[in-house]
Amino acid sequence: MAFLSDTLARVAPSPTIAVTNKARELRAAGRDVIGLGAGEPDFDTPENIKAAAIRAIEDGHTKYTAVDGIPELKQAICDKFRRDNGLDYAPSQVSVGTGGKQVLYNAFVATLDPGDEVVIPAPYWVSYPDMVLLAGGEPVVAEAGIETAFKLTPDALEAAITERTKWFVFNSPSNPTGAAYSAEELKGLTDVLLRHPHVWVLSDDMYEHLVFDNFVFATPAQVEPKLYDRTLTVNGVSKAYAMTGWRIGYAAGPEALIAAMRKVQSQSTSNPCSVSQYAALEALEGTQDFIRPNQALFRKRRDLVVEGLNACPGIDCPRPEGAFYVYPSIAGCIGKTSRGGMTINDDEAFATALLEEENVAVVFGAAFGSSPHFRVSYATGEDALREACLRIRRFCEGLT
Repeated sequence: MAFLSDTLARVAPSPTIAVTNKARELRAAGRDVIGLGAGEPDFDTPENIKAAAIRAIEDGHTKYTAVDGIPELKQAICDKFRRDNGLDYAPSQVSVGTGGKQVLYNAFVATLDPGDEVVIPAPYWVSYPDMVLLAGGEPVVAEAGIETAFKLTPDALEAAITERTKWFVFNSPSNPTGAAYSAEELKGLTDVLLRHPHVWVLSDDMYEHLVFDNFVFATPAQVEPKLYDRTLTVNGVSKAYAMTGWRIGYAAGPEALIAAMRKVQSQSTSNPCSVSQYAALEALEGTQDFIRPNQALFRKRRDLVVEGLNACPGIDCPRPEGAFYVYPSIAGCIGKTSRGGMTINDDEAFATALLEEENVAVVFGAAFGSSPHFRVSYATGEDALREACLRIRRFCEGLT
């Protein structure tokens, strides 16, 4: 339509949300669809967190709050960063938003001018480039392919940085690949960033507590303290605490940046949901006993899915260190034809045919900037995952 902005025309709707909605619609129409697109745990929010939200309602905590978070929650976030990451922040250095997505968007809107560049490793979470575009910046994709275990090398980061680079976006464990950087691997990247003092670091740590096989999580400002003054460390309660619908994300960084983000939020949503903030307070201050059992559950699901997908002709599925995703290559399926007569020209065609012929919904790799792949979220029950792998194998065996 003529009155829509040119900026909006540069971006696309979220493919992951589109796949999830499509699977929901097909199930409502009677199809036996297994949805592997949604990036959210399938178990319920812990009881102590739900009880805290109920208490907040009963205590009348249903009014406006400070724009970017109640003082108690900001202090709990400071305590979390000190406890888990060895990072010291004051409450004035903390921003709370309506999910991690808003926190990221606030940061880009507050800092990007036309022509500013943001280096984003690919595969990437689908929203990073479009957020940059909406904020007036230019995403610069740095390839981190399967040959490097989906991890960006220092040389690739160095090659992507220019005099116009404003931010480097770092995500570990990664959505969509599950790849996680050790402290040593991360140090290689931070050494590059030290040579470019005009580049700021945005570290998306949303999957911090979902790591496996004795992997030790690390974040940039922790590995290289000299980057502290130009790093925004983002996290939230959605994944580790099964609170996706509560919509609470947070970040800590330089006070001037946090103040600028607060200004953006004050003119968009104002404060996050008051009740959700009190629930998040309990999440961070209450028992953490469920985190390790949940890690073990996800690790078991990961192993099930990796084994199942690697049994499929034409698929190569690496074993990731964290999150709840796998990102298999389908290079061996490209150019073939499905039983239903669809030519698999690319990963989008693969995902479309898989849904139509076997009722399995996955997200195609081009949505994450890296093909030919697809993303599977294994944040669902084991029976559904086993059946999905059987269907995918049947689909691949039928390609000619």
